[in-house]
Amino acid sequence: MSVKKERNSAKKKWHWLAYLLLLIGSVAFLYPFVWMVSASLRSLEELAVSGMSIWPEHWRWGNYAKALTAFPFPQYLLNTLITTVLPIIGTVLSCSLVGYAFARLKVRGSGFLFVLVLSTMLLPGEVTMIPQFILFKNLGMLDTLYPLIVPAFFGSAFYIFLLRQFYSRLPIGLEEAAIIDGCGYFKIWRTIFLPLSKPALMAVGVMVFMGSWNNFMGPLIYINSDKWKTLTLGLAGFQGTYATDTNLLMAAAVVITLPCILLFFTSQKAFMEGLTFSGSKES
Repeated sequence: MSVKKERNSAKKKWHWLAYLLLLIGSVAFLYPFVWMVSASLRSLEELAVSGMSIWPEHWRWGNYAKALTAFPFPQYLLNTLITTVLPIIGTVLSCSLVGYAFARLKVRGSGFLFVLVLSTMLLPGEVTMIPQFILFKNLGMLDTLYPLIVPAFFGSAFYIFLLRQFYSRLPIGLEEAAIIDGCGYFKIWRTIFLPLSKPALMAVGVMVFMGSWNNFMGPLIYINSDKWKTLTLGLAGFQGTYATDTNLLMAAAVVITLPCILLFFTSQKAFMEGLTFSGSKES
């Protein structure tokens, strides 16, 4: 009995130690963001003497209005939404269809093709950057939003792998019953597998959103005119113009970061369910 109590006591100590380490790590990661929000609500004079303090003496909400009117925020926001929503739709549809085919269609050579698709993940993005630029230049798509949207409709190796793992775990009886009812493979995917894969599709959608919303390198390479700039590119230009107005720069950064934070808290549960189910062992 005493041995059991000692084990429970030791387990509790390890739990408290783990909580303490997690708390220290959380504060270390959270402090820069809290400081950024605090700096966005201060005057430059207060910011210069505030040091490590995160509580403003005078809350200056007007900094946000000044920051968002200092550059064409609505136009950049519209471009960012276009280059975020359309890639989500393209990636979800293309990767879901290809993942379903790799999981369910047992044809000769499908295993080799799947390995070939996975091998593309080993290629660094810098390797394909120049060929893609030349391709879009020959297609006359430079200084448009097409280079930021079109590639998503041709799938991504990682998301194909993720969805293929998800579809492999679904009961084969669903597919067999649908075939008996006269359904083809495309109809089975559209009417049965696609609705059942909402958690995995949600996980893919969240990851694509994060990548597209925060994409800086793509717009930097393909976009030249102000008409097609996105928020990340606009923030870089804002930083160059208002480098000394740290409070306005922080205000613009908070506004641009806010959608990612809201999406994380609202879709966290579905995101984890999708990743957990896709990463489980195949039945």
